[in-house]
This record gives sequence, structure tokens and C-alpha cells, in this order.
Amino acid sequence: MTASTGTSPDRTDDSTVQGYDPAFLGTSEQVPAPSHDRLVVLDYVHFSVHQDTERRLAANTAVNIDGARLRDVGRSDHWRFDDRLPREHQSGEDLYGHNDLDRGHLVRRRDPVWGEDSIARQANSDTFHYTVAAPQAGYFNQSHELWLGVEDHVLEHARAAEQKLSVFTGCLFADDDPEYRGEFLIPRRFFKIAAWNLQPELGTLATTGYLLDQGEGLDRIIRRGLRPGEEVEGPGPFKTYQVPVADIAELSGLAMEQLIQADRYRVPADGQDEDVRSVRAVRRWRELEGFDDITL
Repeated sequence: MTASTGTSPDRTDDSTVQGYDPAFLGTSEQVPAPSHDRLVVLDYVHFSVHQDTERRLAANTAVNIDGARLRDVGRSDHWRFDDRLPREHQSGEDLYGHNDLDRGHLVRRRDPVWGEDSIARQANSDTFHYTVAAPQAGYFNQSHELWLGVEDHVLEHARAAEQKLSVFTGCLFADDDPEYRGEFLIPRRFFKIAAWNLQPELGTLATTGYLLDQGEGLDRIIRRGLRPGEEVEGPGPFKTYQVPVADIAELSGLAMEQLIQADRYRVPADGQDEDVRSVRAVRRWRELEGFDDITL
């Protein structure tokens, strides 16, 4: 389903809105943007958001990144609703105000900021819609920094192949996600799938999937009432894993068969820990402590 027409407060030229381009990588078959019947699709400059109107957050985002044409544009931090969608289908300051929940960019601010100056600036501005954000515990540790740098690491790996990347990022919604303020369910987990052209002359697609678990961080905020500026003790709240794309498809309920077939990740041979969120064993998932742990 596509959102009703309308413009965001700062948008003056809707002709710049192109959204995610499935043919961006020039592969032999188009890279699909995962979709679901419940979702409303919102197109922005160089990226699209698949908004779950029941959860009031993005189930999936899809962005094209041209590493050779990235521009350095200052951030604005002017967060706003997208008026193409009713406000009751979005999450604003009723969720993010007066707590230590960050408005986590599902589309990294700098990822779509490329091309001509006016287009890059519009892309930068577009990333500050609430539809692009998801609540993430406001603590930083090595694992969270690793999550934020995955795109850069994969883009560097793909640099010999036209420096282009498509990235899908979203929330992994679950029925038992913790309730907050009587109207929100906060996702414990987020996924990311990077796609690139492994062999440009053959149009060979390659993908790799990741999962961020913020369960401990949410417990500190929701159950213990941690507020901004208060000291955080103990281990960092984030865990980052490299996971099979097929597992992301199963957990998210999103269709991504081509991304599954192009997965470069090889499941580890063994492991002991069990996933507390599903019957699937974590032995299929590799917890990452650094970029050297990533399989490409």
C-alpha cells in the first residue's frame, strides 16, 4: 500500500523524491525491497520506508548508497512527522521525550547523502522524519559502535565493485516486546542486510545479514527508569551478531528470497548458547566483537 499524497513541512520540490531504486546495483535481477501487506511505503531521496502503521515504526527501510559520490552535509536534528501519513501511525516525542531512548536512525543519516548538492541536502533532511527512527537504548559501547559501522565496512569491501551498496534495516517486532507508556511496544531487536555487486561484469549479487539485540538496555530504561545522564554500570547493553539472511526473513516475516540466495555468510559449525527469543539456536549466529569477525 502507498501513502496518501502530501508534503513534509520542509519539502519544496517533490520531483527529487525517487525512493529506493531496485536496479541501483545493476545486478541481473532486481534487488527486492522486502514488503508486507500491512505496510505503507514512503519514498524519500535515495531511500524508502515501509512503515508498520500498527506498531508506528518502520518494519523495513531500503537505501541506496553511492560511496564515490557521498557528500559531507551537517546534521540538523530537526525531527518531524511526515504529513503524508496520519500522526497516529507514527511515533514522536510521546515515545522519545524525557527518557534515555535515542531516535535511532534506521537509515543512517549519511547513507543517502550523495549526488548533486541540493539533492544530497534534501536526502540529509529526509532522514530526520520520525518514520526513519526507532527507539534504541541511549548507551554506547563497542558492540553498538560496531553496528553503526557495518555499512562502512561492507562498502570498503565492495570498493573495487563500483563503490555502491544497498542496505535494508528494520525492526524485528515480537508479540512480547516490552510495553512502554501504555501505547508503545519497543522492539528488542533490529536487523540489517547489506547488498552489493560482487562481480559487476556478471551482475552477481552478494548479501550479508546482521542483528542488534538491545534487550539489556531496554530493561535499564523501562523497568529501572534510568534517565538521561545517569551512570550506567555493568556490561554494555548491546549485542551485535552476523546471522543468516534466512533467519532475518523468518523473524521479520518479510519476503526477501533473492537476498537469501545471495547470502555470503557461512553458518558456524557449532556453538552452545541458545536463543531466548526463539527455538532457533544462537549457534547459527556469530556474535561480533570487531569487524575482523565479519564474514564477507
